[in-house]
Amino acid sequence: MAETSRIADFRNMPVDERRTAVADVLGTDVDLFSQVNSDSFGPDDAANLSENVFGVFSLPLGVATNFTINGTDVLVPMATEEASVIAAASNAARIARPQGGFSTSSTEPVMQAQIQLINVADPHAARTRILERQAEIIDLANDQDPKLVEVGGGVKGLEVRLVEARTATYVLVHLLVDVRDAMGANAVNTMAEAVSGTVAAIAEGDALLRILTNKADRRLSRARAVFDRDLLGGDEVIDNILHAYELAAADPYRAATHNKGIMNGISAVVLATGNDTRAVEAGAHSHAVVDGRYSSLSTFEKNADGDLVGTLEMPIPVGLVGGATRVHPAARAALQIAEVSTAQDLAEMVVAAGLAQNLAALRVLATEGVQRGHMSLHAKNLAASAGATAEETTIIVNRLIEEKAFRFDRVQSILDELRSGGSQ
Repeated sequence: MAETSRIADFRNMPVDERRTAVADVLGTDVDLFSQVNSDSFGPDDAANLSENVFGVFSLPLGVATNFTINGTDVLVPMATEEASVIAAASNAARIARPQGGFSTSSTEPVMQAQIQLINVADPHAARTRILERQAEIIDLANDQDPKLVEVGGGVKGLEVRLVEARTATYVLVHLLVDVRDAMGANAVNTMAEAVSGTVAAIAEGDALLRILTNKADRRLSRARAVFDRDLLGGDEVIDNILHAYELAAADPYRAATHNKGIMNGISAVVLATGNDTRAVEAGAHSHAVVDGRYSSLSTFEKNADGDLVGTLEMPIPVGLVGGATRVHPAARAALQIAEVSTAQDLAEMVVAAGLAQNLAALRVLATEGVQRGHMSLHAKNLAASAGATAEETTIIVNRLIEEKAFRFDRVQSILDELRSGGSQ
């Protein structure tokens, strides 16, 4: 595991020095980073993952520092184009360190496949008939993936639901499948296809949809952290953070942006490791709906010592096998950096990153406002777009922050001034 996740002055290092620093704390060779160079995954490689490929679209890949998860220091790989995400997660992890960092846990990695039965004359009786023969159905499903069963996975249960729709009552058969270290979509879809004919015959109806659900509410991961009162900025900051959280818990309009902040951290780790960001996003937002109302995924409270306690529980269907996790060299490198050995380990790292990102966003909103930190990084992007050198960028960013004028035309004006030797 990483020797430490605290790397002094990491944010100010050149890229080559960052690579060396990460390799040093991981005890690995810096050649690991040859896998994340832009030329390591070209159009021909990409054609194996997608269709009509004519190129490759790259995103920044970085690591969040300062994370301690279940007593172990880890570096968290994150792929994101949004300014301030990695810095914010790293800062939140630093605030959590004095109280032990993040504690995490998970349920078993159970995904569900749905089989929709239509044209069923007696839905209630059909449900009972299917349950009477569930052992037979489970055996048939498990026959499709003996390797998964061999490693302890496979179908662990079967449920039958009746869904009253506008024009019909549908019988829905759910296969509850422990997918072990896979995300599981291919495995559960194959099983659903295999048993659909049998369950349709038992129900005396027809099978229509046979596919997993991305509402992965049997595959939950949890993170908890205590954020030090003094490092946060004191009691007033904590009270303001709690007010911000309470609004997200009560108001769907605020909850949407609050949860988007969580997903800034979640999706960055999911993407970096070659997993399916859309599946995780879909599961997250469906999980945020409780009793018909969209609300905050996270919770925040003040403990008896006056520190802030944050918790986050949500579906995290990610895997270490299959898809881009094995094909994409940058995803393989990211998983080496993460040093996770199971899909559950990865899911718990993901949810810890989401909680860290959430806390960081709330702290900024409760103090200086989102624009100061976010726009300073945006200013760097503007300067780079204008072709500024590193030295020129520093001057431009400082000027834009002072003027509160984060516009491309102002960047061009300052750059012209610097290169003409003038002052203003």
